[in-house]
Amino acid sequence: MISLDDVRAAARRLRDRIHRTPVVTCRSFDEATGYSVFFKCENLQRAGSFKIRGALNKLLTLSEIERQRGVAAFSSGNHAQGVALAARTVGTSAVIVMPTDAARLKLAATRGYGAEVVFYDRQTEDREAIARRLAGESGRLLVPPYDDPAIISGQGTVALELFEDVPVLDALLTPVGGGGLMAGCSTVAKGLDPATRVFGVEAEAANDTWLSLQKGERVAIPPPSTIADGIRNLSPGELTFPILQQNLEGILLVSDEEIMEALRFLLFRAKLLVEPTGAVAAAALLAGKLPLGRGARVGVVLSGGNVDPGTLAGVIREASPLPQRGRGLR
Repeated sequence: MISLDDVRAAARRLRDRIHRTPVVTCRSFDEATGYSVFFKCENLQRAGSFKIRGALNKLLTLSEIERQRGVAAFSSGNHAQGVALAARTVGTSAVIVMPTDAARLKLAATRGYGAEVVFYDRQTEDREAIARRLAGESGRLLVPPYDDPAIISGQGTVALELFEDVPVLDALLTPVGGGGLMAGCSTVAKGLDPATRVFGVEAEAANDTWLSLQKGERVAIPPPSTIADGIRNLSPGELTFPILQQNLEGILLVSDEEIMEALRFLLFRAKLLVEPTGAVAAAALLAGKLPLGRGARVGVVLSGGNVDPGTLAGVIREASPLPQRGRGLR
């Protein structure tokens, strides 16, 4: 477990090294959902997502000798970029294991930050095993995407900033993949105001955390197919899952169609460019899946903005009518 003090210590390390992202409101979104929604815009963060927070916090806790060894990581994209930029920031090198079907924009950015990329097949190969083997052979330190106290504490700074800007929230929603973002953010929410109701959001096809919470233990699913590539996890993290069990009221599930509808709304109405994973929490609100009464104050983390150009082109080309005023009201 981590504490609120751990997150505050991470915030001190990260100060002036990352962006303090804005909190944005959208009257059209509020009217469409019936809530007062406060978007924490990690799509405007360095490297395009919240992942730089955990990666850089982790690297800043290393000794100089450990940094000189270099780091290794495995990721479908955003953690890859976060580790690559964090490594460049502290003056070390990075090797990242990425899937062969990684979004081209994320792959290009990871290489652009100076990291070496090693590919794997997500359907047949174990990315973590490959990364551990590479780290062992080269002496590099493995930087996991979520199962590490320093990573979780760094991700929690998202909520720490949000509550500093908006002290009173009835609920907090974030996407859930491995659980690092939600573990850190829920620790902050419950530490600052235990009355805050905390919900994670997953894609219907990538419901490993929902299933795990139902069963009361971590379960694994086959490689899921969803437009939200950042949450295609097979199982929640070993360290993150107990935190989610303790802090979450539940997991809300959204379809790929609902995710794309939210992405379109955010783009055309709120003028916010987010990737599909970054839109899943907003999708839960638009689809009327949050069990709160009208007028509730809801914090929503837009986790990233690294949308693939092909996906964005499809969103624009296939844009359907936007939600009508009043849809999803409770």
